[in-house]
Amino acid sequence: MDNKEVFNTINEIRNMMEKSSKILTLSGISAIFVGVYACIAAAVAYYIMGGTCCFLGEIPALHLSRPDKLWLLALIAVFLIILCLATVFLFSYRKAKRNNKRFVFDLTARRLLWYFFLPLVVGGVLCLVFIMQGNYEPIVAFMLIFYGTALINVSGYTYSNTRYLGYAEILLGFVNCFMEAHHLLCWTLGFGVFHIIYGILFYLKYDRRKADNT
Repeated sequence: MDNKEVFNTINEIRNMMEKSSKILTLSGISAIFVGVYACIAAAVAYYIMGGTCCFLGEIPALHLSRPDKLWLLALIAVFLIILCLATVFLFSYRKAKRNNKRFVFDLTARRLLWYFFLPLVVGGVLCLVFIMQGNYEPIVAFMLIFYGTALINVSGYTYSNTRYLGYAEILLGFVNCFMEAHHLLCWTLGFGVFHIIYGILFYLKYDRRKADNT
């Protein structure tokens, strides 16, 4: 066995180990759908909070002065989370079936969920504390930063380029700290536009290439 054969064998073993220790059934289409959902939810939230100008125009600083508006936004947020999770699960399941892969809740999946939801829960509790205190200014920045941290955490258990989306979310979160009149715009960019761009790039690099090979 020459050096080239040894090198190829090592690469094959490494690829097999990587596939067995990572979840590679995530779909770029699901990321696009999540981004679209977020953009729609942001538009609805904008008008609920009193926005009157075109959504694509300048977005003023919006304040919640009525508890009923706050509860309505909370219901929209819960519905959005459930819809996004269901969409990701559905497209991941379809991709696994299409590629003849098992879709099981194994140790790798449990670790991915743990490292993903831990920062989200911590950030969510922190946001609730600020909401109860009537301080809404840092909420969007915390959402983006903790969500970006969650994406970086799980990049070791799925496609590694997920961390780049996480870096972008964290950077946007810090930028949002200095944009007092554009919280909703930053939220839309982070959870909407960034997801759509990432989903398209992901689809072109992974999903479409695999479809062309089959």
